[in-house]
Amino acid sequence: MSTLQTDAAAIEQSIKEDHAKQFFVDHPAPASLDAVVQRVTDFLAKQDEKRRVVLVTSGGTMVPLERNTVRFIDNFSAGSRGAVSAEQFCQLGYSVIFLHRTFSLLPYTRRLEKPWTELFEKDSSSSLGDAGHRWIMKSEFSERVTSTLNEMDVVQSNNQLLCVPFVTLDEYVWYLRSIACCMSKLDGRALFYLAAAVSDFHLPPDKMSEHKIQSGEDSLEISMKPVPKFLRHLVDIWAPQASIISFKLETDESLLIKKARAALLRYSHQLVVANLLHTRKRTVAFVTLDAVEWVTLSDEELKRGVEIEQYIVRRAMDMHTARLQH
Repeated sequence: MSTLQTDAAAIEQSIKEDHAKQFFVDHPAPASLDAVVQRVTDFLAKQDEKRRVVLVTSGGTMVPLERNTVRFIDNFSAGSRGAVSAEQFCQLGYSVIFLHRTFSLLPYTRRLEKPWTELFEKDSSSSLGDAGHRWIMKSEFSERVTSTLNEMDVVQSNNQLLCVPFVTLDEYVWYLRSIACCMSKLDGRALFYLAAAVSDFHLPPDKMSEHKIQSGEDSLEISMKPVPKFLRHLVDIWAPQASIISFKLETDESLLIKKARAALLRYSHQLVVANLLHTRKRTVAFVTLDAVEWVTLSDEELKRGVEIEQYIVRRAMDMHTARLQH
């Protein structure tokens, strides 16, 4: 590479770093940040010195359009992949910090998401007379509740799970940076599993309307800024010894692997899990700079309720183990 090219690359990187710093200037730290850092610090202090710790991010981020927020732009995600993956990591012996969107699916309790009225049935063996019927939990749900509570009890007893909620994009980014800096002390034992659906654009507070945007106008024009690519900072600065997995979701199959590889080249992390929107629950690709490995659940696995996150998390652990051994 010529000196001119090197200088140009350095200038471009400096501009990107300035954009990242400006994001934290534009979006002041949330009031809850110190409390979150304290919870994470306390959680990490309870971990065995040999136990691996993974940060699983999950759910979508919200970008407010007003300071007194009524209208906003949201990245929709139910958080299923993150919640299932967190359970799998716990089963494999990891401790999990679960950074999730408020009201998205949570590990373990996601299994009980049916409306509560569907959990019960009339008890035909007894009656309350004029007061109506006695209701009991359906047997299939009773078994599920029991097994779920037993699993949760083990995880809680082992201090394996800490849930940290966020709503807005700025909360997510501030929490991610702070948690990463806390986890950097773990060196190679730290793993980042970035499954959240993060907004690509943001609106600085000084560009927001103070109050609700009125609907009387014929059109609405909003100029938003691109969100800096914080994955580069996670790799280079926040937790440089950690192993990092990102996700790539596309709707155009011809772009999927190309964009996954581009992300690896740009950010220098270890693995991209690539999937298409309409087949993401059945098929994924594990993409490295050297190889692409496709995994598809069989019809039999789908019938048995196998979740593809079992394969994803196992692959993540294998990669993490390989890095720790070198």
